Amino acid sequence: MIYVGIDIAKLNHFASVLSSDGKVLVEPFKFTNDNDGFCMLLSVLDSFDKDSLIIGLESTAHYGNNLVEFLVSRHFHVSVLNPIQTSSMRKNRIRKTKTDKVDTAIIAQTLMSQPYRLFTQYDIDLLHLKNLGRFRQKLMKQRTRNKIMLTSYLDQAFPELQYFFNGIHHKSVYAVLKEAPSPEMITSMHMTHLAHLLESASHGRFRKDKAQELRVLAQKSVGSSDSSISIQITQTVEQIELLDSQIIDVESKMQNILLAMDSVILTIPGISYLEAGMILGEVGDVHRFASPHKLLAFAGLDPTIHQSGNFNASHTRMSKRGSRYLRFALVYAAHNAVKNNSVFKQLYDQKRNNGLNHYGALGHCAGKLVRIVYKMLTDNVAFNL
Repeated sequence: MIYVGIDIAKLNHFASVLSSDGKVLVEPFKFTNDNDGFCMLLSVLDSFDKDSLIIGLESTAHYGNNLVEFLVSRHFHVSVLNPIQTSSMRKNRIRKTKTDKVDTAIIAQTLMSQPYRLFTQYDIDLLHLKNLGRFRQKLMKQRTRNKIMLTSYLDQAFPELQYFFNGIHHKSVYAVLKEAPSPEMITSMHMTHLAHLLESASHGRFRKDKAQELRVLAQKSVGSSDSSISIQITQTVEQIELLDSQIIDVESKMQNILLAMDSVILTIPGISYLEAGMILGEVGDVHRFASPHKLLAFAGLDPTIHQSGNFNASHTRMSKRGSRYLRFALVYAAHNAVKNNSVFKQLYDQKRNNGLNHYGALGHCAGKLVRIVYKMLTDNVAFNL
């Protein structure tokens, strides 16, 4: 076999080629992180039999993702190494030297001496799911912040509105606020237009009588007439609606990827494409976890241990370490499983009867779900409880 070690950086990568006996076949060379650089790498590798090449690179944030997809799409054998593996190899060297050129040889030597797994299109799909799932969570947080801001603005401009509509985060409320973000503007709006606005946005739920009540409420409002608040209300509503559409687009893309993958995890009752996509994306290659307990620890759902002297705590909280995105997806999925499966419902009720609160009981259900998901993914079997 011939081993190619690639040291990844933001702008430029370094690569070298070694034979299975450690002989340097191609001295370390630099290539840019763009199409010209990737083509330069291919021109160097063209002199070798593709089937005999094993290309290795470290997992370094997102900087190597484009190169991995580029090589996998051209049917090269690519392995993404854990930096801990190369770090241990580096410590075995007598001289304490770390350069990009030296690192290429260390990566190639790590491939020779330690087990590795080849990257596939399935892994790339999992990476896409991971990126989309995390991006969705960021969009959700932005939307939540904007909703809190909108509430604070309306507390000043039109404090009575949230009680009138039993909440302000509805399409009908947003439709009115985009055109009339203050009580004065609602009062001056033509009644026919206001009634049509409410009726169309609420799909017929609110009619002319509701519009008349809203106008009376606006006339009596004690809200501020500050125009600066009105601008903030209008633009915040637009930002919330934009985030809504972006979240829908991300979820649609995740669903399309999952449909193509046809994963067994979708056979769990109550698990939607969203939770399945986030779980698969965060877990990645399930075989990197030696047991369900290690996957549980990665999600931060494992119990903490508190021991001192003769004292050993019998009740502790979950560690909440590892991937918070995976923990969120598992707990959310467990909540749906409780509503759709009798086994999970029985476990939930049992933990609640033992004195645990709602989230504590869900944590135990999520732990059971982890063990089920682990077996399903490792054995590629459908859900059968």
